[in-house]
Amino acid sequence: MHRRNFLKTGSLAGLTLSTLAVSSCNSVPTEKKSGDASNPEKPGDFALDEVTIDMLQQKMQSKEYTSRSITELYLKRIDEIDKNGPKLNAVIELNPDALSIADAMDKERVGGKVRGPLHGIPVLIKDNISTGDKMHTTAGALAIADNIVKQDAFIIKKLREAGAVLLGKTNLSEWANFRSEHSTSAWSSRGGQTKCPYMLDRNPSGSSAGSGSAASANLCAIVIGTETDGSIVSPSSVNGLVGIKPTVGLWSRAGIIPISKTQDTAGPMARTVKDAAILLGALAGEDTQDSYTQPSKGKVEPDYTKFLDANGLQGKRIGVEKDGLKISPAMDPIFQQAVDTLKSKGAIIVEIELNKLLKPIGHDDFKVLLYEFKDGLNKYLSTANSKVKSLADVIAFNKQNEAKAMPFFKQDILEQAQSKGGLDTKEYLDAVAKTTGITRNSIDTILKENNLDAIAAPTNGFACCIDLVNGDYDNGFSFSAPAAMAGYPHITVPMGYYNELPVGISFISSAYKEGDIIKLGYAYEQASKKRMPPKFKVDLLG
Repeated sequence: MHRRNFLKTGSLAGLTLSTLAVSSCNSVPTEKKSGDASNPEKPGDFALDEVTIDMLQQKMQSKEYTSRSITELYLKRIDEIDKNGPKLNAVIELNPDALSIADAMDKERVGGKVRGPLHGIPVLIKDNISTGDKMHTTAGALAIADNIVKQDAFIIKKLREAGAVLLGKTNLSEWANFRSEHSTSAWSSRGGQTKCPYMLDRNPSGSSAGSGSAASANLCAIVIGTETDGSIVSPSSVNGLVGIKPTVGLWSRAGIIPISKTQDTAGPMARTVKDAAILLGALAGEDTQDSYTQPSKGKVEPDYTKFLDANGLQGKRIGVEKDGLKISPAMDPIFQQAVDTLKSKGAIIVEIELNKLLKPIGHDDFKVLLYEFKDGLNKYLSTANSKVKSLADVIAFNKQNEAKAMPFFKQDILEQAQSKGGLDTKEYLDAVAKTTGITRNSIDTILKENNLDAIAAPTNGFACCIDLVNGDYDNGFSFSAPAAMAGYPHITVPMGYYNELPVGISFISSAYKEGDIIKLGYAYEQASKKRMPPKFKVDLLG
């Protein structure tokens, strides 16, 4: 998760203004201009570079490719780019059954059966999502490196039913970045450090870091990440991707290693809004194993691509977060250009101040997560196929294996969570009522009083440098917390670049308004066309 949002100075740390210096880990080049993505160099001659789901389906329909040949190309790409060459280290484990799944999908296609748009499409998933196969489910932690589960998570069952090929699992910030206040995002004791494909000395952001790096580098067609606060939208933003954090409950969380029952959700990460929308609809649905999916009954769209409208900004009223208009000399012209694009396509812009309304929440969000992490993890581990069966066991394992499990930072957050009581504790009940209630009321009030279709802001700052000595540092503004605490939907779309480092624009709205923000995101995407593939530069100096 985007840990900085609530660990530095409280749950709204990422929402405060700061001067953002976009510098090299060594020095600062100045020849690039803000938002300049023109004439990008080709990152290579990969046959599937920047392909979409539709393009892959066309290639399989025309018999130019099969699912097997596509899967083989991605496996070769992973070997060349992820394990060798730039060594992104985004993929923590490959699925030994990937080619056999592809063969089965090819056989069905030959027989005249095509299950839908995901038929035969290779997908990578984050390594905190259970798969009932030969792959492990570990949240990147050595403590449960032996965990091979017997049953698919609900969303993985739906993914298989849709005909997708499970290519493998992606690395992540260990325990979804809920281990230490001094951690480095994108590092796990099982998977090591993942790199940003745009700038290899930069952090691809947590906790769906491997998912973000993999999709951006064209290691697969689409990926699945998970978010508690920022872990889909933040890595999507800094890796030049589209990311959708759904309304909590639109996708089931059953079978996903948890942090927070009130905030957790999985979601799609892709190179285009359309691909993300395809995956969103395919995996949504009510699940008896997750009570949070029950309110979604009758509100799920089986096909979110029906909201893709290039003219979708016309006449829409969009609230622009005032704090997002003046962040830094690097960010401001990029966001202003985005606002100008929204206006040019018929959107009506209204300045709003959501951040100001959320200041009373203070540290309560972090309290909620500590309580819910302990409760949820103990329940997950009690039935897991691993030697450790509780949070207390994880803490003990890490202490006994400190050299391998904790070589760079410790486990202070795990220990804080272990010290908390149950979910009937007054401190927890007061904190969850305060965070969820105030945030939902603030967003809903602003939307209603200003007659808005959505609220927009820069998603977050630019990718920070990898620093395993000092840990993550604040990279400036972040807009993940409001939708995360409210459990509301959030989409980020590529907005521009500074020194070739990407940043996204966010659109948020109320519960189950995924269609509305997809429409806005798609219309902005089509008007701006800011996505460009990474060049795998070593650093800002070249």
